[in-house]
Amino acid sequence: MKKQDLLKGSVILMLSAAAAKVLGAVFKLPLTNMLGGVGMSCFSCAYTIFMPVYAVTASGISSAAARMTARYAALGLYGDALRVRRMALAVFSAAGLAGSGLILMLAVPFSRWSCGSNEAAPAIMMIAPAVLLGCVTAAERGYYEGMSNMYPTAFSQTAEGIVRAGAGLALCGYTVSHGRELLEVLPWVSDVRSVAAAAGILGVTLGSAGGVLFFAVLRLLPSCVPECSGGLHASRRETASELVRTSLPTGLSALVTNLTGIVDMCTIIGSVTVPVLSALPAGVSPEDYPRFVYGSFAGIALTVFNLVPGITNMLGKGALPAVTGAWTSGDRKTLEESTSQALVTAALIAVPCAAGLGVLSGQVLTLLFPGRAAEAELCVNALRLLMPGMLCLCLSFPLFSMLQAVGKPFAPLWIMLAGTAVKLCGNLLLVPSMGADGAAVSTSVCYAVILSLAVYIYLSCTGVRLRLRELGAVLYSGAVCAGSAWLAADISCRSGAGIILQILLSAVIGGTVYIAALWLSVGKRLIKTTGSRKAAC
Repeated sequence: MKKQDLLKGSVILMLSAAAAKVLGAVFKLPLTNMLGGVGMSCFSCAYTIFMPVYAVTASGISSAAARMTARYAALGLYGDALRVRRMALAVFSAAGLAGSGLILMLAVPFSRWSCGSNEAAPAIMMIAPAVLLGCVTAAERGYYEGMSNMYPTAFSQTAEGIVRAGAGLALCGYTVSHGRELLEVLPWVSDVRSVAAAAGILGVTLGSAGGVLFFAVLRLLPSCVPECSGGLHASRRETASELVRTSLPTGLSALVTNLTGIVDMCTIIGSVTVPVLSALPAGVSPEDYPRFVYGSFAGIALTVFNLVPGITNMLGKGALPAVTGAWTSGDRKTLEESTSQALVTAALIAVPCAAGLGVLSGQVLTLLFPGRAAEAELCVNALRLLMPGMLCLCLSFPLFSMLQAVGKPFAPLWIMLAGTAVKLCGNLLLVPSMGADGAAVSTSVCYAVILSLAVYIYLSCTGVRLRLRELGAVLYSGAVCAGSAWLAADISCRSGAGIILQILLSAVIGGTVYIAALWLSVGKRLIKTTGSRKAAC
């Protein structure tokens, strides 16, 4: 089986993640325009219960299976590597089935607790099967990633995104256009936006089914299945036990990560201050206003916020086999190179994105959500305040994967617990007076704490040295990029240019200045840091 080096594997995963994010935007942006703030609150409530269950059952599977597979492959134990795949499918399919059943049981109680009615229950029921389907795809992806073959992950993510966007938008659009007829056959639902949210979120489940179908077809193709040979050195029980032990810390860490969504839901819906009647957005009642704020923040600000971290998360997956191999063999030089490569590459992507979105938040949201002016206006400053947190999160994801690779699987859990505590305290203090802006500030502070702790623990554990000169140059270039983009946007706005032209001019000028500043400061060193190391099969 042909192996890919760290950078090549990371690039494959980042491109697939970028494609998935584009497809996600194709799905989420029109969906938000159709549902609005109140409808997105039902959609987001369903995700709020889905993500913690999915985190515990599925989030740790890929990295755990990849780590074990990479270790066995490095030792030439390909029979054990194949057993990891089989046991991961068996163990976590059972866990996924239990998770799906749990969500179905909690659909109505959770909807009443979170929204005060049954409006979110249909959406929760529609997303429940995605837990089981997600466990299957996560196990398959982990095996191939551990064998340093990132293509199956890339193609399966793309398949999921295509099915999710196509099915979700078609179903939601049909529901919105046939709302009265559907309400007649669903007498327990009083708001068509609730049914539309359920139809839209059904696309998520169908997308997961598309990922499972991709791997089913892949296994039928002999040329796509790696030839594995070698004796078995671990029993089924030992393999299953190690999978659970290795994946559980990551799953719990992901659970804690998703607790921030529950924190936002509870604190925004429960404590946001309702303005006077004359200040309410058109069509929003005082009773619906807390859900309007939460749906707008979760459906608009956080949707844009999560675009870039989803891409840089792939850097951690791409680095995991290389870091695992270097740590196992005691190769300190390779470990240091792999660490710097992952972090600098993440910064190269995240810094200009954070700078651009921070400067152009108003223009970007106006362009993306033309049919939801009130919701977009509510989120303009919140998105700007989220950008420092986005940068910290982008750098934290690779560190979490590398902490697991060097034998510290529980470290991300404790780090995320500390960050969630900061997030909860920040929301309780800031949301009553600042609303969505307060939730954004607490999110950025939360991820700054998380990044600081992750860096400290990783460096203490491994003893590696970070290449601070390159990271500092990226941050400096990002600041120059932000300034030039702001200046370009201001001048073009004063000249009467349209929003699209403002964004294009700012992006071109800011991007050019960013690249020039990088090249003048650390151009050759940066190429050396992010350059690929050729790996032989």
